[in-house]
Amino acid sequence: MSYFRDNIEQAAGYVPGFQPQEAEVVKLNTNENPFAPSPRAVQVLGEMNAEQLRRYPDSMGDSFRQVAASVHGLSPDHIMCCNGGDDLLAICFRSFCAEDRAVAYPVPTYSLYPVQAQLQNCPIIEVPFDGEFNLPPKLASMAASLTIVCNPNAPSGTLIAPKEMAALADALQGILLIDEAYVDFAACDCVDLVKRFDNVIILRSLSKGYSLAGIRFGYAMAQPELIAGLMKVKDSYNVDAMALAVATAALQDQDYFAAQVEKVKALRQALIQSLCELDFRVGDSHTNFVLAQPQACPARTLYKKLAQQHIYIRYFDLPGLDDKVRISVGTAAQNERLILAIKEILSSRG
Repeated sequence: MSYFRDNIEQAAGYVPGFQPQEAEVVKLNTNENPFAPSPRAVQVLGEMNAEQLRRYPDSMGDSFRQVAASVHGLSPDHIMCCNGGDDLLAICFRSFCAEDRAVAYPVPTYSLYPVQAQLQNCPIIEVPFDGEFNLPPKLASMAASLTIVCNPNAPSGTLIAPKEMAALADALQGILLIDEAYVDFAACDCVDLVKRFDNVIILRSLSKGYSLAGIRFGYAMAQPELIAGLMKVKDSYNVDAMALAVATAALQDQDYFAAQVEKVKALRQALIQSLCELDFRVGDSHTNFVLAQPQACPARTLYKKLAQQHIYIRYFDLPGLDDKVRISVGTAAQNERLILAIKEILSSRG
């Protein structure tokens, strides 16, 4: 006998990237930033005192909202703090989806979307990307209550232009959630759409560009009426005091942030070039990872052989992805070790 609702009992659940326990590994499987977070953020964390831990945090996160509003040219009531981007996804599913209110998204994409849909027990409409990961035209006609576009997309690393996203927002009757978890590494974003459309929500994360995956902090941007509705659904204290203080300090340090992003972009380009020289097919990436298709070795085999050397990348055993691997951009030393290991694997295959 199960005590769970049928949809929970039948759900497979989300499977995060493997977290190795060994000390000496090259971990390029979960898209962490290879560089340290802002020294200001680290300093704030070290200065946390017992009184701050004793008290409940600011339930609205107003200090962060003020800073984020300034950075993005919005007002604080356009911002909502979240316990990572995944918290915002859960809030949106709870807010807009039900058994008679569908979610739609192009695939392949972030594998948490169908998991959240199963938990909410709402209809799922998956619209395939074409081979170039262009925005599917029929996505606008699915009549979904919530449409999600991961942009830049994971795991492809591809980017859809803001004007195309604006046309989609204009065509939809429901909500358009633009998941910009990786947009820090792209040349453009869709923040301006928040000012133009009352049905657009933008998701941001501090896990990638700001090197803060360990504190779990993200935020939403939308028009104040949408934010006010989302506030009803979020947990009362969904962001803890430490995460709020550290995230605020990190967002304030825009000079440090910009410098680290440029380092990652340069390493990304070098990694793509090295993989192409080994006969991988690698498209342009607007993220801190690349999606690479090996030609001389099956993707699954490469993934397993690298793991045997404690070098971890991501393999998705899914249609359209099972001949590719996703590789996070590491430091120069990590990328070099990866490339040397791949060369050894390929040479051993004759």
